[in-house]
Amino acid sequence: MKLLPLLLTSLAFASTAAQTNQIAIPPKAERGRADADCRVPETGPAFRVEVKGLKDRTGGLVLELYPATDADFLAPDKKLIAAGKPFRRVPVTVPAHGPITLCIRAPASGRYAVSLLHDRDRNGKFGFLKDGIGFSGNPKLGMQKPTAASASAQVGNTVETLQIVMNYRQGFSMKPLQLAERDQRP
Repeated sequence: MKLLPLLLTSLAFASTAAQTNQIAIPPKAERGRADADCRVPETGPAFRVEVKGLKDRTGGLVLELYPATDADFLAPDKKLIAAGKPFRRVPVTVPAHGPITLCIRAPASGRYAVSLLHDRDRNGKFGFLKDGIGFSGNPKLGMQKPTAASASAQVGNTVETLQIVMNYRQGFSMKPLQLAERDQRP
């Protein structure tokens, strides 16, 4: 009968060991936040994003960094984290006035897809009817997401500056608002 406690102890140890090989998924509000925010003076690798063409000063902005592959671009954060793939997120409240510049760290130099959500209702997800969206490379948007290649940028061991033009629903498509030319294009 001394074998049963030993067997139970071995099973408990094996279960704990198996769990340590899995990547822990943090709560939704914390996903992608570790090491995402840039600090002054940031040396890189990182992207400094200048936001252009914002519709209004309501809600929040969510800057996200993804692997630059079509399979991973805009994939659920939980899936990317579980697979050990690069994912970063920087959420901020839209400032009341002035130019808007955000910064997000990359885990290493390389090519990444970068998205910027103007979450006007602050519900934590993109709403086609209300929210705005923009991507590095400022690809023309249709009714589907852009390719990772068209929404990606290269970063070395420095801070790369990007200008992202926001797109909002106009009719049945997403496109930049008709603002002053200086506010629309990078």
